Amino acid sequence: MDMTSSAGKPVQITVTEGYELVKGTKGDFPVTFVRAEFNNVVLGDSTKFMVTAEGTARYNFNTSFEFNPDGVNTLDELAHKPVFLTVIEVLPKEKKQKDERTVTLGQAVVDLLPLLEGESTFEIMAPLHPVIGSPLENNRPGAKCCLEVTVSVSEALLTTAQILGGNLLRMTLEAAYSVPEIFVPTGPQQNYMAGLQIPSNKEKDYPILFKNGILKLGGEKEPVPRPKKWPIFNILAPGAQYIPDAFITGGPYVEEDGELNHPEDKEFRNQAETFKKRIVWDLESRSYLDPVAVVNFQKRIADCRFFPVEIARVPVAPVAKTKTKADKEAQFNFHGVAYVNMVPLLYPGVKRIRGGFRVLPYLDGPVYEKTKCLFSLFRDAGHQNQNHKPTNVPGINSPQAKPVVTKTGKEEKPVKEKDTVRRKSSSIKSQSSDFPLEGEIPLYQNSEGQQYMEAATYIVLEIELEKALVPKRLPEELGARVRDMIPPRPSPVRRTGGAQKALDDYHTQIQNISVAILEEYHKMFGKDLTPGKDLDNQTLEDHKCQLNYELNCSGKYFAFKEQLKHAVVKIVREKFLKTTAFENQEELQAFISELYIYLVDQMNVTLNQSMPDENLSTALTAATTSEQLRLFAYEAQVNEDFALATVYYEERLVRDNQNIEHWLDYGSFCLLLDDITKAQECFRKALASTVITGLMLMMFHYEQAEIFFEDATCLEPNNVVAWTLLGLFYEIQNNDIRMEMAFHEAAKQLNAKLIKEKTTSETVDIGGKLDSSITTLGIVRSSSPSKRDIPGDLCVQCSPGSAPLALHHFLEPYSKCSHLQNPNVWGLKGHLYFLNGNHAEAKECYERTVSFVVDAAEMHFIYLRLGSIYLEDGENEKAKNTYLMACKKSPSCLTWLGVGIACYRLEELTEAEDALSEANAMNNYNAEVWAYLTLVCLKVSFQLSTRQSFFPLKLGNEDLLKEIHRVQEMVGFGDPSF
Repeated sequence: MDMTSSAGKPVQITVTEGYELVKGTKGDFPVTFVRAEFNNVVLGDSTKFMVTAEGTARYNFNTSFEFNPDGVNTLDELAHKPVFLTVIEVLPKEKKQKDERTVTLGQAVVDLLPLLEGESTFEIMAPLHPVIGSPLENNRPGAKCCLEVTVSVSEALLTTAQILGGNLLRMTLEAAYSVPEIFVPTGPQQNYMAGLQIPSNKEKDYPILFKNGILKLGGEKEPVPRPKKWPIFNILAPGAQYIPDAFITGGPYVEEDGELNHPEDKEFRNQAETFKKRIVWDLESRSYLDPVAVVNFQKRIADCRFFPVEIARVPVAPVAKTKTKADKEAQFNFHGVAYVNMVPLLYPGVKRIRGGFRVLPYLDGPVYEKTKCLFSLFRDAGHQNQNHKPTNVPGINSPQAKPVVTKTGKEEKPVKEKDTVRRKSSSIKSQSSDFPLEGEIPLYQNSEGQQYMEAATYIVLEIELEKALVPKRLPEELGARVRDMIPPRPSPVRRTGGAQKALDDYHTQIQNISVAILEEYHKMFGKDLTPGKDLDNQTLEDHKCQLNYELNCSGKYFAFKEQLKHAVVKIVREKFLKTTAFENQEELQAFISELYIYLVDQMNVTLNQSMPDENLSTALTAATTSEQLRLFAYEAQVNEDFALATVYYEERLVRDNQNIEHWLDYGSFCLLLDDITKAQECFRKALASTVITGLMLMMFHYEQAEIFFEDATCLEPNNVVAWTLLGLFYEIQNNDIRMEMAFHEAAKQLNAKLIKEKTTSETVDIGGKLDSSITTLGIVRSSSPSKRDIPGDLCVQCSPGSAPLALHHFLEPYSKCSHLQNPNVWGLKGHLYFLNGNHAEAKECYERTVSFVVDAAEMHFIYLRLGSIYLEDGENEKAKNTYLMACKKSPSCLTWLGVGIACYRLEELTEAEDALSEANAMNNYNAEVWAYLTLVCLKVSFQLSTRQSFFPLKLGNEDLLKEIHRVQEMVGFGDPSF
């Protein structure tokens, strides 16, 4: 990458004024000047100025340093090192004093990060932090000492390509917790260090070091939020060591990305972060990644997944030359490593990872195996010195830092290429063999590092990027792509209705409401309270008051108003042709009066023309609803009568083809039949069903399926199913990183839901999950031709016609005591036994399910199967009652058929005929209904009805055919040969 355009650019720093500099060491109007420093180099001093009575000092101080990408002041230096502005007071000369005496008052910090964001100039009011013992510490309350600073360059330091393709890496090392007990604050002073290597635009990696960690004893947690510190140690003012507007905020363990984010780790982390020893850094190091380094960084993560973060302890005192070889080797001790999984940074839209990572002993073999790293940041310091000047390492030249000592006790010299090659080949040689070769000496023994593992030490760090390595598609983009793939739905046909139709609708609603009110009156006072005489006015008035009270308390009065509202609106628009707002209140009142008179007149007309009879309510609700059609279709699907199920599904679409659920149900049914083309057509009609459409497209169009799944996770980011399906899709694509991302997010959302729920609500919720995920699996017969109702990896059959063994494994966790009161579990166990042919156990489970106060999710099929078991066992009375409960809850052809069969077996032929007539009305193509109608007619000697019941339908029940033949022969009429 060409960076010569940025070479040699001066960075201009201007200090205009200082504010609130009232107090000095010797008085209230001190003489001060400003000293500017950058990268351990003094840039210059300003002219000396006396502070005014207002506390200001006009310095108008200009200085600069040269930015050079190949020199000392590189982009990395600008990223993690600020400009220090030190305000120094000049003390008055005393008698016989030759040199001036100065006292440091405070220090301000100027962050140069805006220059790396493309800005060419910026202004700030830099707070002036007092040094210890400075008179500024005792400044008046509310006073804010600060310097007005302007930073500018003649042209932007970064080109457009660098801004768009580059990135800024921030790494924050917070602390190492539960460190070995051998670490004590007494004794020789130790430098606790940590660091890692990141790819750069050169051949070798770039080191990031964190030095001078503070060893603390346990007793209390580190406060949050707490400010982050600069990785520099020559800062005079304590307040200047903190990075402006940068804080460590912490967060719940379960939301972290590290290794200790499981619920079982919570107790250990609480103990470690409260009572055990820790080493605290709280340092943030920043590094600029140019476009080439970004590519290398991304490639390294994809290839290695883990980055080694090393930790070690180094004595601050220099090594004496007379010490033995063992003493020299011990200078760099307690060498550990934490393996940081960087893969989440390759997830779309992810810019930050934070978590706790276990510290293990540093051993060449495991490190190379997990990270493909051949060199240690600390032990192999010469590797870094070949390509990086010491000034490139953050904080390496700070006054408190000492040179990294090696086994010779001296500053390590550059390693020769021959030694590097020998070390590399030896490391590879060791990895290629399970046993050490004869005469081979282990490269690195680390008994001290083992103590990290014994103490369960872990470090908490955060890695954040300015921009995500893999951009995430915006919801707007995904929505536009989905709209492009799905043809627009035609506009609904405008249905025009005149004034007469609006009036008829109003009459109909008046009739419905009057029937409901009359039924309520009958419930309260009976139908025949006063036979032969009228009630007196007082009694009627009392009844009226009680009725009004009941309607208002129960909410039915307001329901009637809502029911009537739509009809009134249509009358206003169609009859009175009023669609605009009223100009004044008088006009509104006049219209309301006119409308009220008209509505009351029409109400009286309706009530006088036809008082509703007893059967009106039944007649009005006799029509089959969409939900009933769905139930009939589902029944036919369970019984594998797919032709009949198709009829019901298509009937729902004919009634309302604008309902998305109708298309989804029919599309899912087509998938069950392997009719992919028709399923695709149905799902394209359902615009909101991005997940289902993605399932369908996953079979042929991977790119389109990915768009649908991503859109589903954007629309419902908390949907566990959407993230799981996205992970399965990436698994099919062999995209391991994104598969891991999707499954991790699914587990995260599921855990979040479980944490929020209480123990009692968890049982109910688990039942709900069973309803949605396994109920169909338990109901639909395993002999379905496509078996798409069962996942392929779970489709294990005990024997032909038996239920999948997966149900056993699924229900096993729910067999505990906490779930014995869950009706869904008992219902599913009943389905399991029923499909396996164990009707005795199924009967027990079904009876247990029915006995609960709270119904299970699929009571309809539980009633049907329990009733059929009763019929098989000859318990006809129980069968009749069971089927009647099903009829009351969700009537269908099969429920009434069950009632009819049970009544027929009980010789209750009249009730059997009525029940079978109801079943026939719901489905007059059911051969079994006609067969039992035939038996009933034969028993009551209705010859004409018997002939009519000989319907040309194929009856597959041979036993029922034989029974019809026997009855025909017994009664002496009918055609036994049909």
